[in-house]
Amino acid sequence: MQLDLYKTLWGHDGDLSEAIRLCHESGFCGIEAPAPSDPDERSHFFAALQDGGLDWIAEISTCTPLGVYVPSPNQTVEDHLRSLESGVILSLEGSPAFINTMAGYDAWSAPDALKFFEGVVRMQEKYQIVISVETHRGRSTYSPWLMRDILKQVPDLKITCDFSHWCVVSERLILDEEPEILSLAAAHAHHIQPRVGYAQGPQVPDPRAPEYATALEAHERWWDCVWDSMAARGYSHFTMTPEFGPDGYLQCAPFTGIPVADLWDINRWIGLHQLERFQRRFHSSNKSLIT
Repeated sequence: MQLDLYKTLWGHDGDLSEAIRLCHESGFCGIEAPAPSDPDERSHFFAALQDGGLDWIAEISTCTPLGVYVPSPNQTVEDHLRSLESGVILSLEGSPAFINTMAGYDAWSAPDALKFFEGVVRMQEKYQIVISVETHRGRSTYSPWLMRDILKQVPDLKITCDFSHWCVVSERLILDEEPEILSLAAAHAHHIQPRVGYAQGPQVPDPRAPEYATALEAHERWWDCVWDSMAARGYSHFTMTPEFGPDGYLQCAPFTGIPVADLWDINRWIGLHQLERFQRRFHSSNKSLIT
């Protein structure tokens, strides 16, 4: 059993070479990010990752420009499927490990959401690459209850478990009281983004703080459930992308805008802490990875 950590470029202030250096320093094996739209930039991106010996998880956000994550309301299921397919074709140039996507639209009816996810599975089969759909606000995966119904009807759908979004949507550590939803999510899980959410937000200020211990422990119980399900389904390689991020997720002091924590410090800590837990769970290793 092996757990690989990926670094997100969301919130990364340096250039790609700096991100590659940070990955090597902390034992992260790759980058999760969208492929650049410009052909020259895309070629440079792929070459830099290859030269740096890093893997890549392709990120696709349907029907939004780079840096925007909530789509406009006038786009149809077909629009989002076309947007996803364009992103898949572009991403395949770089031979990604798999594709993680923020996809669909939260205001669709349940039948439209079902139609969209069935289209995602068909696209996965067409291009012979895993397309893992992230649980995310503003998207068709925003609701744990809608996803419960969808997952029952689309058995081949794969998801990226970012349970922090479901915490803020429901205003509680929802999966503790919905074991059926946790079990279904785990059974469809392909990837984890280990951000810690709480009742009033998708990101605690610092997961190391004792006042957020309850939220951290809840998420870790849920991630354990996901790992156990993936192992039972035959996974030997597991992936995780710590994604504490900016854009209002990271709390800042009023007036000064000074952030309460350093994003890479948090992401590095949560990643290495989960890697240590993973190794204890599956390999009975007590070696500390956090320095």
